[in-house]
Amino acid sequence: MKVRPLGDRIVIKRIEVEETTKSGIVLPGAAKEKPQEAKVVAVGPGTAEIKMEVKEGDRVLFSKYAGNEVKLDGIDYTILKQEDILAVLE
Repeated sequence: MKVRPLGDRIVIKRIEVEETTKSGIVLPGAAKEKPQEAKVVAVGPGTAEIKMEVKEGDRVLFSKYAGNEVKLDGIDYTILKQEDILAVLE
């Protein structure tokens, strides 16, 4: 299923990173925080006032409590507004 966000909304998929403590213990998913790094999956067209500054495929950092989580075809995505994107990673 393809998703097309409206307005200045962006669909992202969090990038899961395996966390290891200094002593070498790998933390299970439930013990660590949700990552704030994601890959942009889809970008809305923007609005008359807001020009979209990210594109599909960009890696971004976003606000910790931003967006709405949705599950499509068994995959977790987050839909958020462009203003919730803090930076594009290059």
